[in-house]
Amino acid sequence: MAYLFPSPEWFEQLKNEINRSEAYASSAKTWEGDFYFIIKPWGTRQEPVKVYLDLWHGKCRDAHEVTGPETKKPEFVITGTLDTYRQIFTGKLDPIQALMTRKLELQGNLGKIMKAVKATLDLVKCCGQIETQYADQV
Repeated sequence: MAYLFPSPEWFEQLKNEINRSEAYASSAKTWEGDFYFIIKPWGTRQEPVKVYLDLWHGKCRDAHEVTGPETKKPEFVITGTLDTYRQIFTGKLDPIQALMTRKLELQGNLGKIMKAVKATLDLVKCCGQIETQYADQV
């Protein structure tokens, strides 16, 4: 079954993939930090999609779409287009390269992310494990 990205069902699958990944558990065992991942509007969509991800010591404590007023102040905010996220999830674009070339916009400490490159790559592998249909292809 393919999950629509972005959707609440996809984010739930991501949480499951992260929590069952031994590679991510190992590479991110000392990571503490949460994120907003923002997908810029596409097609006829007027508003961005904002996803909250709480990553803590190799596990995902929370993953959900943020609707309504913001209640969290995550350590990192990463913004990109739907196509950039697709390229990263399918292995066509390295996530660190995307940050360095500003295909992904980062608010937060790049140095902390650069110290956790293996964890970042393992997180992206979790995204790639989800059978995905992208919203601009529906």
